[in-house]
Amino acid sequence: MSTRAKPAPKEHAAVAAIRKTGAQRIKVAVSDIDGVLRGKYLHRDKFLGVVEPLPKGGFGFCDVVLGWDMMDSCYDNTTITGWQHGFPDANARLDLNTVRHVPWDEGVPFFLGEFVNPDGTPHAACPRQTLKRVLKRAEKMGFTVMTGMEFEWYNFLETPQSWAAKKGVAPTPLTPGMFGYSLLRINQNREFFNAIMAEMQAFGVPIEGLHTETGPGVYEAAIGFSEALEQADRAILFKTGTKEIGARFGIMPSFMAKPHQTLPGCSGHIHQSLSDGKTNLFFDAKNSRKMSKLFESYVAGQIACMMEFGPMIWPTINSYKRLVDGYWAPVKPTWGMDNRTASFRVIAGSPKASRLETRCPGADVNPYLAMAAVIAAGLDGVEKGLKLTTPAITGTNQGAEHIARAPRTLIETTRNFQKSAIARDWLGDTFVDHFAATRDWEWRQWLDGVTDWEMKRYFEII
Repeated sequence: MSTRAKPAPKEHAAVAAIRKTGAQRIKVAVSDIDGVLRGKYLHRDKFLGVVEPLPKGGFGFCDVVLGWDMMDSCYDNTTITGWQHGFPDANARLDLNTVRHVPWDEGVPFFLGEFVNPDGTPHAACPRQTLKRVLKRAEKMGFTVMTGMEFEWYNFLETPQSWAAKKGVAPTPLTPGMFGYSLLRINQNREFFNAIMAEMQAFGVPIEGLHTETGPGVYEAAIGFSEALEQADRAILFKTGTKEIGARFGIMPSFMAKPHQTLPGCSGHIHQSLSDGKTNLFFDAKNSRKMSKLFESYVAGQIACMMEFGPMIWPTINSYKRLVDGYWAPVKPTWGMDNRTASFRVIAGSPKASRLETRCPGADVNPYLAMAAVIAAGLDGVEKGLKLTTPAITGTNQGAEHIARAPRTLIETTRNFQKSAIARDWLGDTFVDHFAATRDWEWRQWLDGVTDWEMKRYFEII
């Protein structure tokens, strides 16, 4: 009886291309808890060594990435990473299907990664793995989740050095005034504007639309619709890429949710639909609203439990400054037909375009976590067969008078999140406890901080 050696697995096209081109450096990155990309350059030889199959494949990336805040201060209240463990290396695995080339960095090959356990299973605190957990459950339900993200953000004529010199006060806006959809303002900064459109396209982050928004130096971009994991990858790369492109023009983009008290905040809207791989399952031509029963249950799920995922869509202290009555940001779990004052805007009417736009999140979200939250909330309604019994609001929140508004602070939503059986069901106990601890830390940093508001209000008079 003859024995044959198993054929060697075929090399991924992205790896073969690097061998062929002779690229000497490769850029890699992973998401931290706050949605900030943390990365490094790998030498060609190192890269070729880490793309082997696990458990041998992968490379060490200090697990402090999951154990510190955006200012590199280590959490004092987490259990799965922290000083008590000595911040060892975690195993980072590159997703070779995320391969791109960075147009503004000499075309260097680029890959996104995610954290895995020593046996190759998903790391419970990794943001990208958290979204994949939700999407795997959607797949078991028979659904492919399609999404698209929109971001609004302010642009300032600042550099890291000039901003440090100003000690965080009074950034200079790119343009003055309130000019939404302004061709004049686009033309005044067309090199920056065109660089975003062209270079993001070359970076594998297609932009469907880009325009000025209401506010000094504010832009809005809609990222091309795609499957949810690809969309979250595009979204996190868009935020980082826009900052890198802006630096070339002496421009500092900010995705802060509410950088100015009297000006509109910045959104991070998420469009969603469910597909069976061929058909948009949200559309029903026979329904008077053109909404399928599945679509109605998905919306009902978000109405019922979106607030339980609050810190995943409003993750910072500043997020809640955006939730002001009378502004564009919705403050209650309401739905409406093509109504931009609702949290859940139903866009129905055609097999191609029928979708839900969840308008709660701000631009400061971690795209992986925000997307995991809205999809989990919607699919929870589908699993439970919830009915859309709440009436649609009309006009400016008409019909929402008796609906409780969203909490106004991060600590309130964090406590609700930590107690949520639904969040634990969809995201796992380890992630819920870890993420809640990080938001508790963020809240305590705010409690200890002395703000400009306090100085102006109390310093002289009291």
